[in-house]
Amino acid sequence: MPDPQSLYEWEPKGLAVVDMALAQESAGLVMLYHFEGYIDAGETGEQIVDGLLESLPHQVVARFDHDRLIDYRARRPLLTFKRDRWSAYETPTLDVRVVQDATGAPFLLLSGPEPDVEWERFAAAVEEIVERLGVRLAVNFHGIPMGVPHTRPVGITPHGNRTDLTPGHRSPFEEAQVPGSAEALVEYRLMEAGHDVLGVAAHVPHYVARSSYPDAALTALEAITAATGLVLPSIAHALRTEAHRTQTEIDRQIDQGDEDLVSLVEGLEHQYDAVAGAETRGSLVAEPADLPSADEIGREFEKFLAEREGDA
Repeated sequence: MPDPQSLYEWEPKGLAVVDMALAQESAGLVMLYHFEGYIDAGETGEQIVDGLLESLPHQVVARFDHDRLIDYRARRPLLTFKRDRWSAYETPTLDVRVVQDATGAPFLLLSGPEPDVEWERFAAAVEEIVERLGVRLAVNFHGIPMGVPHTRPVGITPHGNRTDLTPGHRSPFEEAQVPGSAEALVEYRLMEAGHDVLGVAAHVPHYVARSSYPDAALTALEAITAATGLVLPSIAHALRTEAHRTQTEIDRQIDQGDEDLVSLVEGLEHQYDAVAGAETRGSLVAEPADLPSADEIGREFEKFLAEREGDA
């Protein structure tokens, strides 16, 4: 494999900031990472990344070569035309940034478009960055469409080799094959190399999966802060406010909807409550409930991806 370092370059000022932080943080830094373009139901990961970059001070540490990693014809960057000429171009950016939480504690954020090519070299490059920047824990996050109602708390499926950092949560299925992603491959390769990784997948009601669902982003953010110790109150407050507004709007639309939609939500509520009651009693078979099979989960992922591609 060609040198993975050819995929990125360091920003000296940002690197100096990280090195200074590492001199004071002997345990190492947390790195959060999320890539646009994959199965992020409810825009869960996108909302968290946007909140971090909009509300917290940050500085670029490393830049990936977007010209090599992004297929522009698949995801065309926007150009602005003004009167008689092109006036602006939104250059894709796939960067590692050092960010400060509300207490001034530094952490890293890797975000941008999901690479379209060279996944293995990209994963190797991320591993190099993780080792150079003294990352003690890498955390990724996104939403997945599930057969759950919006009227119940958002669940999460933790994954990686540090699921102990999210006590009280477990996977609802034993095994499933789903379309791959650069985010998942990075997690897999980091674990193979002996690094600590936690993934947080928030369960988004499948009937709102293609819309912004702040409840899922808030739940994922709370799991991240609990696992890492990061202090992010402004983002949580903004998501909580938006979640209340969104829930009210969903309820309004359902009240004005047809009987089939109402029946769907009620059926999901009964299924959710049956499984929750069985778990409370320590038995997943104590109540009759039709849980999704691994094949059904895989088909739901593929359907969601196909719908997203159809809108592109």
